[in-house]
Order: sequence, then structure tokens, then C-alpha cells
Amino acid sequence: MSVYTVHAPPVDGTDVRGTTDKFVFVRDGFSFWAFVFGPVWLLYQRLWLAFTGYVVLSIALEVVLTLLRASGGTRFAVMAVIAVLMGLEAASLRRWTLSRRKWRQLDVVVADDEEAAERRFFDRWTSMRGVNFDPSTVDRGAPPPTRNGPGQPFPPSMPRSDIVGLFPQPRFPR
Repeated sequence: MSVYTVHAPPVDGTDVRGTTDKFVFVRDGFSFWAFVFGPVWLLYQRLWLAFTGYVVLSIALEVVLTLLRASGGTRFAVMAVIAVLMGLEAASLRRWTLSRRKWRQLDVVVADDEEAAERRFFDRWTSMRGVNFDPSTVDRGAPPPTRNGPGQPFPPSMPRSDIVGLFPQPRFPR
């Protein structure tokens, strides 16, 4: 089963529920097409900044390999590693571009394929219609809570002089 993240376009004062036809489901995992056709896949997905970075990285690597007088096998191995990294990080690049364009991540869905992911997401989405819940207001990028904030549910910190573990406390008999 695959994991999909659901992204909604930026809203201009309208309800998110009115833009459901524009939701994007991004499958997490290895992308074969990004592995085989890296730059073409980036252009097809309209990931312009990532494409620019790919081209700059490829040119820089070619210049460095030329200066080092690397063999053809070494050049092939380096470009194969870049292709594997592209296949592994394709979904992350797509999510990063969506977040740069102010798209909001609404949910994470586990399903066999994209159609089943859509069905599961919209089943959950419609069941929440009666509830006054707007997922676009959920901030999924907030930092984790800290210990120093007021009203934090964390236990108090241990004093620095205590010993942690199975060791005896100082100056106590065994």
C-alpha cells in the first residue's frame, strides 16, 4: 500500500470545500519515471526551480569530473547516483514546490492506488461535513512544543545532580 499526501490550492477567502476538484494527491515513494527521465519529468511536473537546480548540479558535476579527468565509467556512476536520488526524492520535490506555492497539506491517506486514495479521502471529507471543521486552518508545520512554555504537559525536568539509571545515588549505602 502506498502513502499519499493531499494538498489543496491556496484559497482567496472562499471555502476549501469549493475547490475539491483541484486537490492534488502526491504518492510517497520511489518514482520510476523521475529516475529514468529526470529533467523531462521535472519539466512535465512544472518544477522549474528543481529543474534549474538539476541542470546546475549536472553542469557542476561534469566540470568537476572533467577537471579530475574521470573515466567514462565514473561519470556514468555519478550520473546514475543522481538519477537514483531523483527517483527517491521526486515526491518530496513535488511537495516542496506545492508548499512554496502556498498549497496546504490537508491529510495523509494510505491506499493501494490514487483512485482508492481519493475515495478514502473524500469519504472522510464528506463525513466531516456536518462537523464545523476546516482542515485548511490546521497548521501542520508548527514547531514541536518546548519545555519552557507555560501550560506545557511535560513533566518537570530532573535536577542535574541526580543520577539516571541503575547506578546508586551518591552517598547512599548499597
